[in-house]
Amino acid sequence: MKITKNRKKINSELDQTKNYSVIDAIKMLKSLKFTKFDESIDLAINLGVDPRHADQNIRLTTSLPHGTGKEVKVLVVTQGPKEQEAKDAGADYVGKEFLEKLKSGWDDVDKIVATPDMMPELGKLGKVLGPKGLMPNPKSGTVTTDISSSVKEIKAGKIELRVEKNGIVHTQCGKSSFEESALEQNVKTIYETIMKAKPASVKGTYLKKMTISSSMGPGIKIDHGSI
Repeated sequence: MKITKNRKKINSELDQTKNYSVIDAIKMLKSLKFTKFDESIDLAINLGVDPRHADQNIRLTTSLPHGTGKEVKVLVVTQGPKEQEAKDAGADYVGKEFLEKLKSGWDDVDKIVATPDMMPELGKLGKVLGPKGLMPNPKSGTVTTDISSSVKEIKAGKIELRVEKNGIVHTQCGKSSFEESALEQNVKTIYETIMKAKPASVKGTYLKKMTISSSMGPGIKIDHGSI
C-alpha cells in the first residue's frame, strides 16, 4: 500500500517509542496537522483500575481553565419556576416535554441537567441515555436544584471524566487553534484531577499511559511522570 506524504512526515518526525513532555507532545501534534479545519484535541488515559468495583468506577468533573472550545448543547429537564432559571442560564433546551423526544431516540444534545423531581421519569430511560453518556448524575452535578450554576459551569468548560469498562478515560482537552500554553494547562488540570481521584484500593500502577491526539492526527504518548 502506498504511503501518503502526510504519513511519511509523521513516520519521519514522530518517535512512536518515546514519551514526550506535555508541551513537546502538543508542539509535535500541531506540527503534524494537515487538515484545514479546527480539530479537537483529545486525551486518552489508561488507568490500572477495575470499574466493576464501585470505588474504582471513577466519575468526576473538573473545569478546564481554557474550556474545550466546543459549543456544548445543554438540555434541562425540569418544570415550574426552574424552567426560567434554566433559560436565563443559557440552556439550549428546557422542559419536561423533552422526555418524550428522548424516548423516541432524539439526542441532539451534549449534556442533560435535571432537577431531582424529574429523575424517576428520566430513570426509565436508562437504557437509552446510559450508553450515550447522557444520564444525569448527582456525582457530576447534573442532578441538582441549582440549575443556574450547573448550566453556566458546563457552558464555561466543565467536563466529566468517566472511566470506561476497559479502564480508559477519554476526554476532549481543547482545539488545535488553542495556544500551546492553553492546551498544556488544560492537560495538566485533567491529569491532576485524575491523580487526586486515585482509589485507595488500587494495587500496582494507577496511571499506566497517557496519550494526546487530534481528530485526524496520530496519538502521541505523554511522559506523565514529568508533569
